[in-house]
Amino acid sequence: MGARCSKFSLCFWPSHLKSNRFNDCSDLEDGSNGLPAFREFSLSELRTASSGFDRDNIVSEHGEKAPNVVYRGRLQDGCWIAVKRFNKSAWPDTRQFLEEARAVGQLRSERLANLIGCCCEGEERLLVAEFMPYETLSKHLFHWENQPLKWAMRLRVALHLAQALEYCSSKGRALYHDLNAYRILFDQDGNPRLSCFGLMKNSRDGKSYSTNLAFTPPEYLRTGRVIPESVVYSFGTLLLDLLSGKHIPPSHALDLIRGKNFLMLMDSCLEGPFSNEDGTDLVRLASRCLQYEARERPNVKSLVTALFPLQKETEVPSYVLMGFTERIPCPKQTLTPLGDACSRLDLTATHEILEKVGYKDDEGIANELSFQMWTDQIQETLNAKKRGDAAFRAKDFATAIDCYTQFIDGGTMVSPTVFARRCLCYLISNMPQEALGDAMQAQVISPAWPTAFYLQAAALFSLGMSNDANGTLKDGTSLEAKRRRN
Repeated sequence: MGARCSKFSLCFWPSHLKSNRFNDCSDLEDGSNGLPAFREFSLSELRTASSGFDRDNIVSEHGEKAPNVVYRGRLQDGCWIAVKRFNKSAWPDTRQFLEEARAVGQLRSERLANLIGCCCEGEERLLVAEFMPYETLSKHLFHWENQPLKWAMRLRVALHLAQALEYCSSKGRALYHDLNAYRILFDQDGNPRLSCFGLMKNSRDGKSYSTNLAFTPPEYLRTGRVIPESVVYSFGTLLLDLLSGKHIPPSHALDLIRGKNFLMLMDSCLEGPFSNEDGTDLVRLASRCLQYEARERPNVKSLVTALFPLQKETEVPSYVLMGFTERIPCPKQTLTPLGDACSRLDLTATHEILEKVGYKDDEGIANELSFQMWTDQIQETLNAKKRGDAAFRAKDFATAIDCYTQFIDGGTMVSPTVFARRCLCYLISNMPQEALGDAMQAQVISPAWPTAFYLQAAALFSLGMSNDANGTLKDGTSLEAKRRRN
């Protein structure tokens, strides 16, 4: 398809996911871990992120007839994204585009390069996905430089792809357009993932875009549309790619198989452990997928079942099988001073920041008090808060806890800042569980307050829950970025 690859490829967002899991699709729905919810981006955001859609940021582009170009970009919070920009003739129906994007954006799987947003302004139609740094299957299978893709990794690619298709099918998205080696990408752990872009119709009439009729499902030639069985046919062509290391037309491959010459399909560059039985099993599966009659092809669930027993070196991380010396580290988040202090558990710096900010974030918190409350209770409550603030400034954290507790238990006023301050006092007093409870209560009162998320992260780090803490830091960072935009 004339695609161009650079040293980057689509879709990267830190995932905190285990590198090698071979479960069924019901266990793959943790791709949301660390991912933001799907949202609509502004065109200015994406233009800034991609440096004005600079050609140097193009990671994939196709021929003149193709309807899109993909750019890498970086958001204000430091997270890398892939931005697919359609040409002006694609998706003339704004409502249809948004509905499709939102539907695909609900999917979350560690087998997908997930869709995290879209943009629809004027004639612009853009999709925003995770960014993955280890390029495409096409690069590693057809255009490798140092070593061919290992057999164990090829089997892993096949399984992960089958699991991705099964997951999508289970969520009502069984159609995938133009399934090919450019659609399979590798994340920071070297794990193969299926690009979410193929789940969107990629032309205005909803038909699959195809440039090479030799690899097109037979029914598409007859009707011009894809069906779920067409996706299985395309999966069969990918199995041929993995077997041979070449892009072999299915008709030629089937002739070799029928003539019992299927070993001629095997990649002559393959090294390492490899058995003819494995090759034979994969050839048989490919031939079933490539049946002329759609009803004779297997379903995606049976593909997973067939590929699972073939897996080799399952305990070896994918980046090792790919021949890389280490996994690509997650890009460092751009944190505010408070977020940075909480991420490092620098409680002294956190104390200084909270003291400096004071109670300005309590503005707008409803505290409706009756006249009776004002005359009988409020003064005592306010005095408890003042004593707590004095103790907080003096770093007498035990006294601050007692005074803030008296204020909170009084029940006449609500203050997220008091919960935040008592949270820090608990952290300094080595009471992280109590601190986490206060940070969560502050979030209940002010759901969009980044400070509550940062303090939750600090408490989670103290409890040894680093993955959850990092995810919470991301949430706080996203809220901070949203505040800046508004």
